[in-house]
Amino acid sequence: MLLVLNVYVNAQDKKYAVYGVAFYNVENLFDTVDSEDTNDADFTPEGKYHWNEMKYQNKLTNVSDVLNQLGGKYCPAGPAVIGLSEVENRKVLEDLVSHGDFAKKNYQIVHQESPDFRGIDVALIYNPELFTLKSYRAVPFVIPNESKYKTRDQLLVSGEMGGEEVHIIVDHWPSRRAKSIRREQAAEVTRGIVDSLLAIDAKAKIFVMGDLNDDPTNNSVKKVLKARRKKSDVKKDEMYNPYWDFYAKGIGSLAYKGSWNLFDQIIMSKAVIGTDKSQLSYWKAEIFNKDFLINQEGQFKGYPKRTHSKGIYLNGYSDHLPVITYLVKEM
Repeated sequence: MLLVLNVYVNAQDKKYAVYGVAFYNVENLFDTVDSEDTNDADFTPEGKYHWNEMKYQNKLTNVSDVLNQLGGKYCPAGPAVIGLSEVENRKVLEDLVSHGDFAKKNYQIVHQESPDFRGIDVALIYNPELFTLKSYRAVPFVIPNESKYKTRDQLLVSGEMGGEEVHIIVDHWPSRRAKSIRREQAAEVTRGIVDSLLAIDAKAKIFVMGDLNDDPTNNSVKKVLKARRKKSDVKKDEMYNPYWDFYAKGIGSLAYKGSWNLFDQIIMSKAVIGTDKSQLSYWKAEIFNKDFLINQEGQFKGYPKRTHSKGIYLNGYSDHLPVITYLVKEM
């Protein structure tokens, strides 16, 4: 079900279909099984977090509740696509999309195992009524002469939305524990994917989404990915980052030591920000910051309510907030 917006343009009544493109770092969505090929010992009943079936089911309930509400004001059927990070494997994704009321939306899964040392992957789930999957592939982040460095693959998903071809790159760049050059190298991988798509179609509609572990003003995003703050500044091979304005106002998607960062972003190619609304076009961006996702008391009051804090089980959601971008197309 699409939401149809009624708006008046030049005194002429026009109707628009709205599509949501979203991303959520779900913070350590692990099952309870100790897997030989995954560094998941902490997330077992005997591990650091005493991760048992009750806690796992609570996590599925919490995350699925967030996803079920995401974009609800404008997208009653949910976002067309939702990128995810920090998922352990396909099984947790299958459990997530079939959990509770969220199962009614019938989201399908795109996933491929990554070589990440923590055992976490990126993935994409999609509503088949709003997005038709055409192809996908995982693009590894490989550093020459450093074969021991393992991190998340980047997931390129191509399909149709609103009858138009779109490409989505789901990222989770190296953490802040690593040097900034690692995120710049990851941005080069992403930029390479974008350039290859633009070489085939200069008007390709491309979305880069993910936990970039850098803010919009960092070199990885601003210089390497060429993501601009203003639409008017975006040249043909550059991208538009609507989340820069949020960051400039001190609004973020995660908090650390008293300040907000905005690592979670959805960035788009120039073709998405055109003024022709008969084509799929950018409308607006949102950080899904609701009271129930935020600690209301204690040392971390005002921060996103995560699953654990300092080893204490909080039965929260994630240390990140979801982000969503809305697209419109004249009907």
